[in-house]
Amino acid sequence: MKKIPYFTLFAFLFLSCNTEIKKEFNVSSEQAVIGTWNYDNVESTPILAGNSKNEQIWLDYIDAHNNRDLVKISAMNTEDWEAHVIDGRIIKGNKAHQEFLSGWFKTSFPKWKTKWIVATKALDEEGEMIQWLISAEDQKYIDNEKNVKVIHLIHHVQIFDGKIKKLYAYSREAEPFSLKRVVKRN
Repeated sequence: MKKIPYFTLFAFLFLSCNTEIKKEFNVSSEQAVIGTWNYDNVESTPILAGNSKNEQIWLDYIDAHNNRDLVKISAMNTEDWEAHVIDGRIIKGNKAHQEFLSGWFKTSFPKWKTKWIVATKALDEEGEMIQWLISAEDQKYIDNEKNVKVIHLIHHVQIFDGKIKKLYAYSREAEPFSLKRVVKRN
């Protein structure tokens, strides 16, 4: 008789742990507008959420750079590949890209770590839907004085037919960590 309350409590706990909770999500079939692109001619167009499958293309591209795989990098570029790099240069074509990377890999040993990626798409001035990614990476490298440096990068990457077509890179030096920058919350 004394065991009935214990058995009841045990049964209640056991059954309550097995309860399935169903949530309903209202998913719209409309494209999510996440921004605005202002053309050079003063007109604008909405920026839409893009194809998140393109994010894996970028992650594979970063991985190929971290592994110094020039063959894979070249295969992932379109024929008319172009990059606007952080020092202001514009590099055009796979051959120029390979030459740039080969020298850079030998002297700076850069490594990237992706922090986040956002896939977007928008109509260009000619009415063609183009796919873009915006990503943030931390990059470690060795400078000319043989010091290990870290910079924060933002990449704006155009994807065309599953390949990297155009790349804009922006950077800023990472600040050394300081406890003074840590914000205390009550």
